[in-house]
Amino acid sequence: MNCFLAPLYYLWKLYIGLVFVITLLLFYPLLFVILQFEQLKPLSFKVNVVWSRCIRIFCFYAIEITGNTNIQKEPCVIVGNHTSYLDIFLLYSFLPKNRFLFMGKSELLGYPFVKTFFKRLNIPVDRNNAMKSGRAFIKARQELNEGWSIALFPEGGIMDPTSKLFPFKDGAFQLAKSSKSDIVPMTFMNNFRLFSDPVYMLYPAMPGLVKVHIHNTIKKEEVIQSDIETLKNKTHRLINAYLPQE
Repeated sequence: MNCFLAPLYYLWKLYIGLVFVITLLLFYPLLFVILQFEQLKPLSFKVNVVWSRCIRIFCFYAIEITGNTNIQKEPCVIVGNHTSYLDIFLLYSFLPKNRFLFMGKSELLGYPFVKTFFKRLNIPVDRNNAMKSGRAFIKARQELNEGWSIALFPEGGIMDPTSKLFPFKDGAFQLAKSSKSDIVPMTFMNNFRLFSDPVYMLYPAMPGLVKVHIHNTIKKEEVIQSDIETLKNKTHRLINAYLPQE
C-alpha cells in the first residue's frame, strides 16, 4: 500500500517544505532585526509562535493537548521523543506561553537562513567536539538562570520513522541536575504518521490532528535527589507509555 501512496506522501513533504521556506523568508527580516538586540530576544519567541501557527494553518494541522496543560512558567528542561520535524515546528504552538530555546545539533548551522536565527536564538551542540559541547551546556544553564526553558530531544535526533523510542542520552538530565531545574516530559503521539523524515520515501505525510501528551512535571526536588540513570529511565517510561507499540 505504501508503495502506491509514496508519491502522494512525497508531494506533501515537498509542499510542507515549500510552506516552511516561504514563511521563513517572510519572517526572516523581522527575526534578523530583533536578534540584533539582546533586550528584544523575548519578542523573538512570540514571532516563532506566530510562525508556528502559520505553518499549522497552511499545512492543515490541528492540535490536541492532553495531560498537564497548566505548566508553570518557571524555567524548566523540556524533553520529548523525536520522530518528525513537526516536533520542532509545532512545539511553539503547544507551549506558546512558556518561552524556551532549543538545544539542537550543530549540523543545522549548515543551512544559510536557518543558521542566522538558530545560532543567535537557540543553542547548537557539536557532539563531535567536547569543548564546544561543554560550552553549549554552560550557555544552556545561563539561559535557564535568565528565565528561559530549554527544550531537548534526548534520543539525539530522529532515529527511526516509526514510534519506536530509542535510549536517551545523559545531556538533558545532567543539565536539569546541574541547574536544579524541573523536567517536563512530552510525548508527540503521532507526528511520525503526519510528517515522516523526507529521507524515508515510503513513510507517510499528510494533514491531520497532531496529538501531544504533556506529563506531570518531575519537580526539581526529585531531580536533585535522583541520579542520572533514574531520571532517564523514569522519563523514558513516561514518554513511551503514550506511544503506539508498533
